[in-house]
Amino acid sequence: MSESHIRFNMVEDNLEPTEVTKELLMIIDGWLKEEGAYTTDVQQQMLESHVKAMVLRAKTGEPLPEVDRSLFEEISSESMQLAERAVNTLSGLPIEEAYLLSVHFEIARSNT
Repeated sequence: MSESHIRFNMVEDNLEPTEVTKELLMIIDGWLKEEGAYTTDVQQQMLESHVKAMVLRAKTGEPLPEVDRSLFEEISSESMQLAERAVNTLSGLPIEEAYLLSVHFEIARSNT
């Protein structure tokens, strides 16, 4: 899996959330294709909604509610790594974002 060096600093660079969301979704799509994974139409809508909200949180600084990490113990390390890569493209997000996002990757990877 190739490493991403793309970094969006929503606040410092005053980036437009809609544009960043679109670009990040294209990046994620590429990562999934590299793994032979894909989303169904409904799964894609859910992923898009989550990424949009995540990008907005990176812009506004709105915190996530506390996340019980034990709920994500069955998520594969591969899905968690993909989620961490996605979260790391956005400055200022907590690791809890990756836990929530990892579910989308786990589902997409199960479609292979």
